[in-house]
Amino acid sequence: MASLTRARARTAAVINQFVTPGFGSFMGGRWLAGLGQLLFACFGCGLIIVWFVRELHAYYGTMFSDQPVDQPSGRIAMLGWAIFAVSWVWSGITSLQLLREASDVGALKVASVEKLDAGRIALALAQVPAWKQDGQVISRTFPFKDFPGAIKFVNSVAELAEAAFHHPDIDIRWNKVTLALTTHDAGGLTEKDFTLAKRFDELSRP
Repeated sequence: MASLTRARARTAAVINQFVTPGFGSFMGGRWLAGLGQLLFACFGCGLIIVWFVRELHAYYGTMFSDQPVDQPSGRIAMLGWAIFAVSWVWSGITSLQLLREASDVGALKVASVEKLDAGRIALALAQVPAWKQDGQVISRTFPFKDFPGAIKFVNSVAELAEAAFHHPDIDIRWNKVTLALTTHDAGGLTEKDFTLAKRFDELSRP
């Protein structure tokens, strides 16, 4: 899952809702969702076109023939519109997720850099239980299926960290990636470290 700027997320949302469902999702790195949305949209539109062609055939048939012409059923059109609506709503949900992701990245830039005391660190650690504290550093090792999977994750981490202007230490051991976070400017752990830890956890999920 690639991180997004707010401008890119807004553009993706507009494309999803007002151009073609799925294309904006591709832009936001949601490939599987985008493919599903695009297929639904195309299938729905295809059914509507089939209905429309049949309508034209029936209309011109009554103009140039004395024989009765069967009127096409409107069920095909209704099914087409329903499938397209599913695609549009689905892409809308993805658009909201992209906008929220971009907002989270923006919030990281202005998150507090005040050093947390032991009590607040304990509360924050409870929100990211997979991370371990070692002094003024928190770290977690993420296992992956293979080396390419690990590198793909590292690339996503790099994009998110660059967007947030907060960079973890990264250690790669074939299919395992260890991330370590601390805020050097504050001399210890801050809200930024734990907020970014949550985002890295999200990036690691399939």
